[in-house]
Amino acid sequence: MSAVVTVIVIVAAVALIAGAVFLVTRRQGGGRSLERRFGPEYERTVARHDGDTKAAERELEERVKQHGSLTPKPLAAGEQERYESRWAAAQARFVDSPREAVAEVDVLLAELAAERGFPGRERYEDQLSALSVHHAYQVNGYRRVHAAAHGNGEAGTESLREAMVEARAMFHELLHSGARSDGRSRTERKSLTGGRHHQGDTREADEKHRTGARAETGAPSGRGRGGPAWMFNRQRTKES
Repeated sequence: MSAVVTVIVIVAAVALIAGAVFLVTRRQGGGRSLERRFGPEYERTVARHDGDTKAAERELEERVKQHGSLTPKPLAAGEQERYESRWAAAQARFVDSPREAVAEVDVLLAELAAERGFPGRERYEDQLSALSVHHAYQVNGYRRVHAAAHGNGEAGTESLREAMVEARAMFHELLHSGARSDGRSRTERKSLTGGRHHQGDTREADEKHRTGARAETGAPSGRGRGGPAWMFNRQRTKES
């Protein structure tokens, strides 16, 4: 009888250990999946939770649950061009009025996101959360310009410029990621980003788009002017 009891105890212990291993493996796999999906946003969320990865992952899982099924809406005909013109006007204004330009970009991104089907600008936190699920590698650009636009005005010109540079990746994603129903956007986005989603992959496209915007608007290159050497030049070093 004691042998039977011993066998039962061993089987129960093995089952408990197997269950524990399964749960740990599942959680680790889920964490890795979230880390891959959210990239830098995962790291920011963990840091905001003071290194508590479980709390951060619960928050990210909740974001996916709430916004993962959202399907961005296509833009109406002519809307891409209208938003591109608004961005070009804002970046041209930056030379003389950087804070006003950043505020314009904040409104521009909020309105563009709402038009694509994300929560509206009056629900900023929900909008940011939804954008982080679908554009995790670019969303911090929007966060930065929003913070600058609604801050206490202490951000310097260089900090504002950097926020605009980072926000441009978010602008590209919202504007070109399946944005038109005529099929053009898919081709445009492929040529602009190579079909990749990481923020670093938009740099070459970003440079080309900036060059085109300067040509269309007559915006100065910044060389030889008293203002910043064009604020979207990624290779620019800080000036006094």
